[in-house]
Amino acid sequence: MDPLAPRDILTRVSRYNLIRDGRLVYIDVHEALHGRLAGRFVAVPNLVNLVARQEFQGVGESEAEALADCLGKIAGKAIEDLFPRRNPPAAEGEPAPC
Repeated sequence: MDPLAPRDILTRVSRYNLIRDGRLVYIDVHEALHGRLAGRFVAVPNLVNLVARQEFQGVGESEAEALADCLGKIAGKAIEDLFPRRNPPAAEGEPAPC
């Protein structure tokens, strides 16, 4: 992998689809080919352009282990609770963000 810089990260991705309450969320499981991730495999729930908060990402020494870790972390959670809020609610007395 000579053309990659030492700090580059290259992963192979397997994609899973989770349909919960009629809504779809992807779970991409990344296998590190070059560079370092949180583990050999990392499972990341996402909505293509929005990645779940780190606390809901799974890590493991195998694809199945990372996926199981992720699914355990998101069990019983609503899809919207997995992702960072774009505009946090305004505190009482403050104007709402535009």
